Amino acid sequence: MLTPAEPAPARKSIPQLDFELDDFDADEEMYLAFYRQVAVREDMLVPLAAHHTPNGAHSYYVLFDRTATWGHPGMAQLLAVHLQRDREERTFTFEQAAMPLAAMAQSWLIHRGCPQSAIGLDPELEPPPADEATRALERRLAGDGDHYAMGYSFTCDDPDDMVTVVALRALDERAPSPFRVVVEEVDTDAWTHTLREGGFDTVGEALQWCDDRLAGEAGPLPPVRPTAAAVSPAGVAKGPASRPPGRSR
Repeated sequence: MLTPAEPAPARKSIPQLDFELDDFDADEEMYLAFYRQVAVREDMLVPLAAHHTPNGAHSYYVLFDRTATWGHPGMAQLLAVHLQRDREERTFTFEQAAMPLAAMAQSWLIHRGCPQSAIGLDPELEPPPADEATRALERRLAGDGDHYAMGYSFTCDDPDDMVTVVALRALDERAPSPFRVVVEEVDTDAWTHTLREGGFDTVGEALQWCDDRLAGEAGPLPPVRPTAAAVSPAGVAKGPASRPPGRSR
């Protein structure tokens, strides 16, 4: 993701990806699906995180897809893959999902059995968080990913404005700020990234903000309204809850 104009920090070489499926088979439909959706571009997938269960029955991957930049504009560039192996039958099955943000890929895997502590990103392959606000929101996205559904995303990898916008819808219709926008911005000079969120009352408002941000014309993200439980009878907001509302894929 570095551009030629950027100073190249000392970072390790890109690790080779190995799905460890030698001598494993699958039915024809599963085998073709894995080839078409994952394996056909294996040499262009960068493993940002991986976890394997001790018995080898499950493997979880967060992968950066280097082919996405040449695909349809705005395509999500991260791939979450869950492999399941039957070592007695020597067969495998898999699930995969394209995600716009690493924390969303982690969330998808965590909800399929991967321990949250085991799927941290390799800090030498991605720009690190710029601040604690980014780290906190990423933890929430990864850990509580079943509260919101993704409705729209767009990834722009222009080195002059590397940004990803994601619009989310609350699965609980009573949730405050039922539509959220999460925006990730990469500072290519400092080689860090920030993640921020805003709350909206309608899907139209959320999508309009995304369009404005991609055009470089957006104002600040509106704040997320607090939950009813976080406001006192006098209307004065209380301190933050010990565990803020979750996010989703």
